Amino acid sequence: MQDRAISMQIEYNLHMQGLKQAVQFFALLVLLFITTSSFATPQIQTWHTENGARVLFVPATEIPMLDVRIVFDAGTARDDGLSGLSVLTNGLLSEGAAGRSSQQIAEAFESVGAQIEYDAARDMAIVGVRSLTESRYLSVAIESLKQVLTQPDFPKDAYQRELNRMKLAVKARKQSPAALAGKAFNETVFGDHPYASPASGTYESLERMTLDAVRDFYKQYYVASNATVAIVGNVERWQAEEIVKALVSDLPAGEKAAALPEVQPLTEAKKIVIDYPSAQTHIFVGQPGVKRGDKDYFSLYVANHPFGGSGFTSRLVDVIREEHGLAYSVYSYFSPLREAGAFTMGMQTKTEQTEKALELLNQQLKLYVEKGPEKDELEASMSNITGGFPLKVDSNSKLLGYIAMIGFYDLPIDYLDTFLENVRAVDQAMINDALKRRLQPDKMVTVVVGKQGNE
Repeated sequence: MQDRAISMQIEYNLHMQGLKQAVQFFALLVLLFITTSSFATPQIQTWHTENGARVLFVPATEIPMLDVRIVFDAGTARDDGLSGLSVLTNGLLSEGAAGRSSQQIAEAFESVGAQIEYDAARDMAIVGVRSLTESRYLSVAIESLKQVLTQPDFPKDAYQRELNRMKLAVKARKQSPAALAGKAFNETVFGDHPYASPASGTYESLERMTLDAVRDFYKQYYVASNATVAIVGNVERWQAEEIVKALVSDLPAGEKAAALPEVQPLTEAKKIVIDYPSAQTHIFVGQPGVKRGDKDYFSLYVANHPFGGSGFTSRLVDVIREEHGLAYSVYSYFSPLREAGAFTMGMQTKTEQTEKALELLNQQLKLYVEKGPEKDELEASMSNITGGFPLKVDSNSKLLGYIAMIGFYDLPIDYLDTFLENVRAVDQAMINDALKRRLQPDKMVTVVVGKQGNE
């Protein structure tokens, strides 16, 4: 009887395990069906505040959280010859505000489990918060962010401390071949354009920095007319309006930042070689590419995927890593900005293999511009891009980044709705045409940083 009972229990367990696996498999099929056939992008609501800030809002009721990001046209492109000014200004906002110290500000956010964010990139500077939506937590988080945003004290001791830290960082970058290569690449690709400026400053610019320059930068660029507010979370429209009003109503209207100059195309190839005692040589090759909203954006986005943008399945990896063993990682990408960002190819290789690796890299670029992707490469990339798109907006934080980008760069409000449609509309002819018009293999910037003992 005992053996029979054990046998029956085993059969039952196997049956339940099989049933569980069947349910999991069915759920997976349902998920795949939903993802591929009925994926719906969230609808963006938009309005302007009385003092001129643009707002984009997406309600998300799945979790009791709220993400808010205020984006200013106050990135490093606005440093105006004093590189590091945007980064320093943004970093000092939470170092003292409304008479509270940086520690008191941090404790206020921590007391309600909220997270403050701030950053400065080439085009934009951001300030934001993530908070629970329960009123006793959210009210503290919003009030604290409002103080940081609208009442920064810019205390002198914090300014000096951050300035010294940035000077040390400049010295540290001189010991990094990757940092040296990146700086030389940007300076050569962008020339006199503001995009050439090192984000965190140079030793010379930081020596000329003043606290008055920081305060003036804040007054000019951290204004409502120069702001885009992105908000995603478990609140209703009227609540979102009140939250935005609480955050930005005390900002002066000010004026929108002036248009940036166009990035000029390169007229000739340029090669920068920097001697550095390292076992690996860092290589960057590229030129100005596309800007946000460019008519060729989707053609070039799809084109880059099989070339160097799909990780270990890209053509560059196949040729340079798999066939020749010259680099562990090799890649390419477009960096669209308000004006044309860079098209970049990059890799690291052993010093003695530098010339061979460069030769292969340039050969592959020239071949790709001439002929474009193979049919199977394009089909695989289309499948990868469209199949992976739902994962790009599957969290509040990811969605926040997208709607902030849409608002800041004034992209169509249905950008997410039409993304897959625009990708699928790209064909071989469009790719070949865009590559030939937008990339010139004989006019690339090449930066090589590594040991040059044989030269």
